[in-house]
Amino acid sequence: QEQLAESGGGLVQPGSSLRLSCAASGFSLDYYAIGWFRQAPGKEREGVSCISNSGRTTLYADAVKGRFTISRDNAKNTVYLQMNSLKPGDTAVYYCAADRIRGACGLGRTYGYWGQGTQVTVSS
Repeated sequence: QEQLAESGGGLVQPGSSLRLSCAASGFSLDYYAIGWFRQAPGKEREGVSCISNSGRTTLYADAVKGRFTISRDNAKNTVYLQMNSLKPGDTAVYYCAADRIRGACGLGRTYGYWGQGTQVTVSS
């Protein structure tokens, strides 16, 4: 059974860092781009970042550029989102998703597999 599982969320103070992980089971991420998305209460889901299957292409939403870094370790079948300088506006449930496409990624594409999400709360 193909699954994605996010981990690493939590409650942190503004200015802190967190690293989210997205681990795949039941399929190999070698052929999939991975996207990170988030949804805050009362707001629509928005794309945060994505990475191509090879890791050579990455994209970031303007709101997180310079603060978040996406990476992947295909040997571990895992993708990471390093989040630095966190702000209260980053508070949301964060989801990872897989898109079967090689050599590219996009936050507006249709993703086939989704994880259950991990809560990130940034508050003093």
